[in-house]
Formats: sequence, structure tokens, C-alpha cells
Amino acid sequence: MLLLFTALGGMFLAAQGTPDVLVMVVVLVAGTLASAGANALNQWFDRDIDEAMSRTRKRPVVVGTIPNSHAIAFGICTNIVAFVMLTSMVNLLSAVLTLCATLFYVLVYTMALKRTSTQNIVIGGAAGAIPPAVGWVAVTGSLDLPAIYLFAIVFFWTPPHFWALSLLLKDDYASAKVPMLPVVAGVDVTKKSILLYTLLMLALTTMFALTGAVGSVYLVSSVVLGVLFIYYAWRLMRRPDIEGAKPLYLYSLLYLALLFLAIIADSFFKVGWYSWI
Repeated sequence: MLLLFTALGGMFLAAQGTPDVLVMVVVLVAGTLASAGANALNQWFDRDIDEAMSRTRKRPVVVGTIPNSHAIAFGICTNIVAFVMLTSMVNLLSAVLTLCATLFYVLVYTMALKRTSTQNIVIGGAAGAIPPAVGWVAVTGSLDLPAIYLFAIVFFWTPPHFWALSLLLKDDYASAKVPMLPVVAGVDVTKKSILLYTLLMLALTTMFALTGAVGSVYLVSSVVLGVLFIYYAWRLMRRPDIEGAKPLYLYSLLYLALLFLAIIADSFFKVGWYSWI
């Protein structure tokens, strides 16, 4: 749901107001189908890991409610439908990007990185960063600089968001032998990494305003939200063990939603930040 909202933000930013309603509906429906399919393929491939983790051991593929063959068929078919919808009713580039997100999530993150590298969610996070670019491309038909910034913002948001969750679930990941950063490098290293990526994210979101694609509504919102994110990351650093990880994780969800809400609002009430000078 959150990544669909980022796609919506990309569409509003590209349209500088309300985008075509049909395009919005098609992108959201196709995005839902593609992400659902990717999730199904992930659950099929990771069924052994899911069975070892308390958080996931009741997933339908694990317990046998959905057979493996059905999960694979569902994952493939939903992505085919999504591709056809976007190609026929929006444009080819948006369809290609959406398919790339699924392929990257399944082949690169799920199959190649998740079980082998502590950088699994850093690199694999690229899949979840594609939706806002899809939203932009759906309106403009081209992959422009603002779309790259939207991609980068979500890309740098993903590690502190997911590492906060992995701190809470580090024992689960350890039992499943998944090399998440807290399991391999420890809690302290993970906390420092969270703070580093949070600082990079604040810098990136501020730089986005310098492109002129967004105005003062976005700039003020992004700075306030970013400073709060740093506060939660710093508080996690200063507290013992994983105390503070859950508030940071929950705030990271709110942060991305409010940031893209600010992008949507900015598309209606855009005032250049330079007008203050």
C-alpha cells in the first residue's frame, strides 16, 4: 500500500496537479497485481526460511493452503496482466519498469542476495524504489531527473526502515540463517548504519528541492520529517540494545507516507523555495 502511494506521488508530481483518472486507476491496479505476484513468488521461493521464522511460519504456502504450483502460476500471471494493462492503457516504459521491479525483487533480492549478503536489502531495495518512477513515467512517458530523485529517495529510505525491523526480528533471522546486518555485524553496527543512511536521506531529499521540480511545501515538510527521522535514529543509537527500534520502524512508515503526501500537496500549491530569498 505504501509503495502504491509513492507511485501516486510520482503521478501527481509529473502532472503538477491531478493526473488523468484512468491512468491513475490503471497504474494502481497494475501495481497491485505486480507487487502481489512478486510477493507470491517470494513466498514460494522462501518457504523454507518462512517455516523457520515465527513471523512467517503461518504463511499460506508454508502451511500448504496454497500449493507451490499455484503460487508460481499466480505470481507469473498477475505480472503478465499488469504488463499488458500498462502497455495497452498507459505506455510501454511504465510496463517495463514495473516488470523490472518484480524481476529484481525475485531474482536479485530473493534468490541471489537474501541468503548470501548483508547488503541484501540495500541492493534489493531498488525493487521497492521503482514505483514512484513508474508513476512519473506513466504521466510523462519519459524517465526524467525528478523520477531518478524519487527512486533514490525510496532507495535510501529502505535500509534504515528495514534494518529497524531486522533489529526487532534478529533472532528470527538468525534461526533461519538469513544474513541480515544485525545477525552478522551486530546491533551496534546496524544502529550506526541506520543513522548514516538517515543523514544521507535527509541530504538527498533536500537536494531534490534544488532541482525546481518541487517547491516550498515539499522543502519544509521534507526537512521537518527528516530531522524527526534523525532524532529517532539518534535515540536508537543512544539506548541499550534494540530499545527504540520499534518507534523508529513505525515512524519510518509514517515518514514515507507524509513525504509523498507533501509531494502531492506541493503539486497543487507549488511555491518556489527561492521566492523566500
